[in-house]
Amino acid sequence: MHQGSATIGNTADREIIGTRVYDAPRELVWRMWTEAEHIAKWWGPNGFTNTIHEMEVKHGGVWRFIMHGPDGTDYPNEIHYTEVVKPELLKYDQNGKEGEPGYHGVTVTFEAIGEKTKVCMRMVFNTAEERDMIEEKYHAVEGLYQNLNKLHVYLLELPDAG
Repeated sequence: MHQGSATIGNTADREIIGTRVYDAPRELVWRMWTEAEHIAKWWGPNGFTNTIHEMEVKHGGVWRFIMHGPDGTDYPNEIHYTEVVKPELLKYDQNGKEGEPGYHGVTVTFEAIGEKTKVCMRMVFNTAEERDMIEEKYHAVEGLYQNLNKLHVYLLELPDAG
């Protein structure tokens, strides 16, 4: 089977998906996700902090940052945006190109539900084995839910969020 056609087929065995509804309007949630001064304060699993080096949220734009783990380990990240539809969709490639170890494609949707926003983040890895390794080594599923929860807490702490 041609590799290109493999990406079109069922990807359920190599995905990690997280969904959360926020009590905040879609424009605000979008800003928290796409503005460096905000995302630096909440991105990542519990205990992680961030240093943003570059963040240009547009088709072809790059987001380079380092996640600092609570144990002092630094995790460099590089994201290349492949599609940006404000305020409803972000698609990006993280940590390399498709087929390279550590790569995963990410789709984030922002759905307005009245004054609330449903965010769905879907990561697709090269193979089921790579997805399983990332989950085992980095606890990616729990990390994703912690990440989405940290955005919830950040939104609650915003002075103009009420």
